[in-house]
Amino acid sequence: MRTVSIFKNGNNRAIRLPRDLDFEGVSELEIVREGDSIILRPVRPTWGSFAQLEKADPDFMAEREDVVSDEGRFDL
Repeated sequence: MRTVSIFKNGNNRAIRLPRDLDFEGVSELEIVREGDSIILRPVRPTWGSFAQLEKADPDFMAEREDVVSDEGRFDL
């Protein structure tokens, strides 16, 4: 277990995360209080944010090899 100091930053209280506890590549964290513990974790994408992602090109997978062959299949 490690300890860090709490300091005042404007109207807020803040801590500095030690470098080895950094969330590399993460720009936002969720903060949750559970009892007397405070938990920090990376913000998880929501389904609402899924619609904002870049769409695939219209020709995406237009030409591709069969992933599963028809060998061994039978008609029902």
